[in-house]
Amino acid sequence: MNEFFKKLGNQPIYKRLMKEPLTYVGGAVLLALFNIAHFGLFESGWGVSSALANWGAWIYQSFGGDVSSWSYFASEKAQQTLANGFWMDGGSIRNVGIILGALVCTLYASQFKIKKIKAVRQVVAAILGGLLMGYGARMAHGCNIGALFTAISSMSLSGWVFAIFLMAGAFIGSKLLAKYFM
Repeated sequence: MNEFFKKLGNQPIYKRLMKEPLTYVGGAVLLALFNIAHFGLFESGWGVSSALANWGAWIYQSFGGDVSSWSYFASEKAQQTLANGFWMDGGSIRNVGIILGALVCTLYASQFKIKKIKAVRQVVAAILGGLLMGYGARMAHGCNIGALFTAISSMSLSGWVFAIFLMAGAFIGSKLLAKYFM
């Protein structure tokens, strides 16, 4: 045990854990463990985009809007989630954790950079791509986590159908991006 703590202070372990990327197998095992833990703790599939819909509803409500008549927010559960607020929504907390975790990992890997915007076309492409991805995630009732990863791990055919259309969309999107925005 003492040998373990001696190695922990050495540069190679720090470099292995914090600087070098995980292998694909290591990443897959971690994702599987997170998915199992999430399902065991919350008794629901792991998802990201539903919380983002709640964020939009909270912002809309802060300007005086009412979402209670919208079909997505008509259920009692959705109304309760909105009434409880941001800090009581597990999906929102997980999303903040994902954002902060990505920032911390980027900083640890010394990969954080603020880049100069080369052209307005890049900004237009980023905004347009984000809006289309968000709209697609809501139309599909899930993003690549909920509608793909969680569905496939639950043996749902919908996950495989989502994967086919995700690949088709990525192919078409990359061609349009290269032709019009790069």
